[in-house]
Amino acid sequence: GVLLNLTDAYEPLSRIIPISKNKLTPYRAVIIMRLVVLGLFFHYRITNPVDSAFGLWLTSVICEIWFGFSWILDQFPKWCPVNRETYVDRLIARYGDGEDSGLAPVDFFVSTVDPLKEPPLITANTVLSILAVDYPVEKISCYVSDDGAAMLTFESLAETAEFARRWVPFCKKFSIEPRTPEFYFSQKIDYLKDKIHPSFVKERRAMKRDYEEFKVRINALVAKAQKTPEEGWVMQDGTPWPGNNSRDHPGMIQVFLGETGARDYDGNELPRLVYVSREKRPGYQHHKKAGAMNALVRVSAVLTNAPYILNLDCDHYVNNSKAVREAMCFMMDPSVGRDVCYVQFPQRFDGIDRSDRYANRNVVFFDVNMKGLDGIQGPVYVGTGCCFYRQALYGYGPPSLPALPKSSACSFCCCCCPKKKVEKTEKEMHRDSRREDLESAIFNLREIDNWSLLQTTTSMSGPCLSPR
Repeated sequence: GVLLNLTDAYEPLSRIIPISKNKLTPYRAVIIMRLVVLGLFFHYRITNPVDSAFGLWLTSVICEIWFGFSWILDQFPKWCPVNRETYVDRLIARYGDGEDSGLAPVDFFVSTVDPLKEPPLITANTVLSILAVDYPVEKISCYVSDDGAAMLTFESLAETAEFARRWVPFCKKFSIEPRTPEFYFSQKIDYLKDKIHPSFVKERRAMKRDYEEFKVRINALVAKAQKTPEEGWVMQDGTPWPGNNSRDHPGMIQVFLGETGARDYDGNELPRLVYVSREKRPGYQHHKKAGAMNALVRVSAVLTNAPYILNLDCDHYVNNSKAVREAMCFMMDPSVGRDVCYVQFPQRFDGIDRSDRYANRNVVFFDVNMKGLDGIQGPVYVGTGCCFYRQALYGYGPPSLPALPKSSACSFCCCCCPKKKVEKTEKEMHRDSRREDLESAIFNLREIDNWSLLQTTTSMSGPCLSPR
């Protein structure tokens, strides 16, 4: 058993699975055939102008060429799609599991704006699915960005933090999937199947009753927020709510979970949960969601500074509790991790009929185009459900520039075997000057690596990460 684990630890954490030629060849043949027909069509159109309406003919030909060019561009991502397979068991064999594992910390970002348009109950379900993911709890932090500075969002998040103390241990004890209470309890399946734990039925009924009470409390907060008092909202200590003016207020940060003593009902530690509402001032462009993400990057860098960031919209919950581990199979793989900037997860949608008559599942985009782009270079970022390498957000040097000089081992060799000095060409001197300009503007990757290692040894394992 030990030999097997050691063998798994040195195996690749993921692999590319090419699409079968039996599936690709007919599709490519159809593309080529349509391309030939398109070429013949354009040849006919250009060689047969309409002299009596030359302007109209020229306009129609230009439009047809543009649409044809757009169609050709649309075929490129579909020419060489790939599938990817991850090996979570190898990840565990290499980095371990539990409190002493070498898995990297991850910061989750959840963004919301208007709680009356984006129901707090949906946001609460998203947060609960994050807090209950199958990952070491001390390495998970959830940041909720409230761009509307709404007291309703703040109070509903406080209720969510309290409910999480019961929901998280329930999910982990019985391996619940999905770990979003609203969708878990609405499933029309036999929940007794494969659940042999004698206390499961009793605890599930109690948990469902607790969740119904939680929904009542959230709905009561929503009903209360329908009518804003003339003097604005007031907090429990009598001071006015800082976000009464959503366009002019100071920054607000509140740590709900992750403080000393914040544990679930079984006495286990819970992931961190932080409420953030960035400062707003009139006359400044805040760039909406992008600005909110930038603010979360800065706040999280001070509190937890996890090397990886996974952002979600408030209505996109984590459907698979092991999704973070699958992302780490790419990010933490020594063979491919240094070349990976982000891992984009596909989106799946609930409440759609089986035949998907209105194409709401975006099957062509996620299962064809995105996999095709992955076969070329990489998928595009779709704004949510994406795991980022934090260092990549701070700056990289272009790979076309010459490599940095090697370390002192090379200088020792040069002393023994001196080489003839080669004069630089004008092109090389220009490239060196570009590198100097670049290095003065961005972080040197070698310095970042050394700093990250120092930060890991001094901060990430120490108590200063626990918000006070």
